Amino acid sequence: MKHIITALGALAVSSTLAQAGGFERSSVPLGFMFEKGSYAELTFGIVNPSVKGRAIGALGGAASGNVAKNYSQLGVAFKTDLNEKLSLGISLDPSFGADIAYRAATGFPIQGSTATLRGDTIALIGRYQFDSGFSALAGVRSVGVGGGVSLSRNMVIPSVGLVPVNGYKANFKTDRDLGYVVGVAYEKPEIALRVGLTYSTETTHELQTTGVFLNPLTGLPVAFTTPTTVELPKSVTFDFQSGVAANTLVFGSIRWMDWTATRLIAPNAGPANPLIDYDNDVITYSLGVGRKFNEQWSGAVSVSYEDSNGLLASNLSPTDGLFSLQVGGSYTRDKMKISGGVRYVKIGDASALGGGSHFEGNSAVAVGMKIGLSF
Repeated sequence: MKHIITALGALAVSSTLAQAGGFERSSVPLGFMFEKGSYAELTFGIVNPSVKGRAIGALGGAASGNVAKNYSQLGVAFKTDLNEKLSLGISLDPSFGADIAYRAATGFPIQGSTATLRGDTIALIGRYQFDSGFSALAGVRSVGVGGGVSLSRNMVIPSVGLVPVNGYKANFKTDRDLGYVVGVAYEKPEIALRVGLTYSTETTHELQTTGVFLNPLTGLPVAFTTPTTVELPKSVTFDFQSGVAANTLVFGSIRWMDWTATRLIAPNAGPANPLIDYDNDVITYSLGVGRKFNEQWSGAVSVSYEDSNGLLASNLSPTDGLFSLQVGGSYTRDKMKISGGVRYVKIGDASALGGGSHFEGNSAVAVGMKIGLSF
């Protein structure tokens, strides 16, 4: 039964646009802490999102093109047992990210605008096993985030007409902050049962921001340097798995993230301020089933869902809710496990506030692989 546990865990990367309520790309992995003995894993994923919109109002019909860029991710984790009850692990995870680019010369309201955010989490986790089947987890997280933005605005130039002008650029220097994670789990190995509850704190970052903007009165560039504060959200995750028949497992999770606390204000950006501002927290539901075919091969299928809120979205994050289907499999030989998976995401439609635009019919495809080694 243990070989079919979380075959879909190989797909440890998901699209930032698949996580429609925010820009989380993957949560800090804790499943590796339940492996026996010393264990190391490497995860890799590629995500191909497609998010396209059209302008409404006076510029109705102008197309944005695909505003979401492809990206890849790499994560590593290691744990070891210090004794029969106490384990220690460390992980590096590319947990946050966003890549938005509106192509130039399309007639779209914010054509030529781009935004990039990057965030990673280094976590040091300890786990203590009690005799009753319960275990406790606790650790510290070092979270870093930074990025940059370039905003265009449309201006009327005599004899030329409406053209985009790059009037604003800013660079957010990466800043790190410490948070912590605590959790509790209960296991009953004879039926492959494991239930866990994990809480991660928020982190607060003061990003040293340098940039330039056009003075609206003179039209001349003005340089600036100023700190910008942003809070990355706290989260609560409930996850479970249990055998329901011979060689068959059900698994799932419910994850809440406090995205309403996250607001990124771009200094001197005028009407584009704020860049990030969420009106609702996000709850992500996942449910799946796994099947062991033989001693080497197992597979799993799962679905995930995030509700849409129907509110106006930012042009830098023009999505609202999701539904996804994920299929994965794993191969075990001796002390090595190789897993892989494919996820298709139907991204919810959204209307954007700043540019008078609507995005619909969008999707993402993610492919991931994990290699685990026990020693």
